[in-house]
Amino acid sequence: MVTAQAVIKPPKGRIAIVADGNSPDPDDLGGTAVSIALLRAAGLEDRLVHYSHSCDLVRVNRISEAAEYERHAMMQTACDGTARRWGGFENLTFFDAKWQLDETIKDLSEAINASSENNPLWVIEAGEPDIIGFALDATPKEKHQFIKVVTHHPANDDAGDFYTWQDILDFGVEEVRIPDQNINLKVDEAEWDWAKIHPDHRMQFVWLMGKMAEIDDVVKFQKGKWDCSDAGMVLYWITGATNGGLKQGSVEQVKAIMEKYIANNP
Repeated sequence: MVTAQAVIKPPKGRIAIVADGNSPDPDDLGGTAVSIALLRAAGLEDRLVHYSHSCDLVRVNRISEAAEYERHAMMQTACDGTARRWGGFENLTFFDAKWQLDETIKDLSEAINASSENNPLWVIEAGEPDIIGFALDATPKEKHQFIKVVTHHPANDDAGDFYTWQDILDFGVEEVRIPDQNINLKVDEAEWDWAKIHPDHRMQFVWLMGKMAEIDDVVKFQKGKWDCSDAGMVLYWITGATNGGLKQGSVEQVKAIMEKYIANNP
């Protein structure tokens, strides 16, 4: 099967990403690294106006307090480490949503307040919807018509402790739903061996973040898998979003975008 080439043609506006990673599933480690690398590789790093992680605000018994604490540190490393190595995000703060709750809500609220018809905000829901809900609740309703929330999985939509998915929609935002990204982007670990042995340290670091999720000992369903499923929403956005964006992007397309950037920026 020949994989279609990914064409970089983002929609107008800016992008915000709200991820978890401190919940039982560690997939946001790889998803975060790939998302940041993709935005840089596509030349769109200046369009990322908010990134927060660890948005699961109420710990569940499936992950211990100690394991969750560890995840916060790993997620911050995935954010700051990828951003430093790939470059271009020096003016952006990567927030820990649970540990920096007020600052996170304020930062996302400012991005919402800056929105207009010609400068909408695309919010990538890569975790529970609560942070998005708090920020919408803190901003004027007339701004919400310019907010588009991108989602790919009801496991995120329905996991909020303070807001339901219907609550989010009731703010008047636009729902942008694409298919489950696990189908093509949660793959056998061997499909990322190219990054593991890549001569460039930037690619190796991305691989390492996904490997950290694979060896995580909280859940068993990531064993043998390299998972960057949430990054599929970023791939969708950078390739056009609602105007022909890749709704089921592949590892090969992710690889092509990142390797082209590295080849041009050794």
